[in-house]
Amino acid sequence: MTVESKASLVKSLETAASQAGLVLLSTTQGSDFHGLPTAVFQLGSPGGDGSSLRLELSEAFEFDKPHLLPTMSAHLAAEAKRLRNPRPECYVTLAGLPIAFGKFQWPFHRSTSGSDTYIVHGEMHLADGGPQNLYAKLAASVTVTFAEIVPAMEQPYAESFVYNAIRKTVDLGQLEFLKSGNRQPVPVTTRFYSRWQKKFLFTETNDQERLAYLLAKVYWLSGVLGDGKSVWIADPRDAQYLNTTEDDLLRMAGDEAVEGLLLLDGEFAAPTPQLMEREPQFRAALDAALNFTKPQFNESMRSGHANM
Repeated sequence: MTVESKASLVKSLETAASQAGLVLLSTTQGSDFHGLPTAVFQLGSPGGDGSSLRLELSEAFEFDKPHLLPTMSAHLAAEAKRLRNPRPECYVTLAGLPIAFGKFQWPFHRSTSGSDTYIVHGEMHLADGGPQNLYAKLAASVTVTFAEIVPAMEQPYAESFVYNAIRKTVDLGQLEFLKSGNRQPVPVTTRFYSRWQKKFLFTETNDQERLAYLLAKVYWLSGVLGDGKSVWIADPRDAQYLNTTEDDLLRMAGDEAVEGLLLLDGEFAAPTPQLMEREPQFRAALDAALNFTKPQFNESMRSGHANM
């Protein structure tokens, strides 16, 4: 890649970030899975608290085009709000597990095992504020057919559905949290996408389930991990995961503010003391969800009593 084209990518990203309310803190050169050069950007808020978000793009990638720029702009606008969370890398699963994503090696790379897939590696850690140090190494895979849905196999165009596919796989009990171990597969298939509706579909939820999710999110990400600092309620990534809308999430948060469980400030919310008093409930949900991810053995078969 020429110096001029690399400078063009940096300039385009700097402009797009500024329009989204972000500042470009630094640019360094990285490398992808096959050793090809990437551009690694650290983005922050103007006058921010020092927290930043990492964006990694192929050095040859040109997003400043009509079919690519809108998604990049939307991604950066969402990142600007997500950066206001005390722990921007943290999320919650529907069952109430607080998790943190990290060490993703963007962009996707073609599988080296001979399968017709794209792969991205990363990690997911249990983020309950305790010393458990449980995590899962991940290998999210996308078929070539599925990749045709995605405008580009780069971070801004895939991060949301990859994170949500991982959360869904945790919900299904198909990923285990360990203190060490090999990479665990996360197949991102067309079952997560409706060609008819032209959108991703992960989980059908009702009001009760979405409400429980919101309360768990605020409890863990603000009350436990964030020292009471507000978290973003109207996150489109959560709306996609729960198959709802940002407006619906805000409506439900408003209802809970009236009930005295949340302190709502625009699109952001913090827990009240009444919500924090529900710690035993949230801890019990975490334990149950974590136990669900562990392999279950039939004790009678272990003892040789199988009926064959």
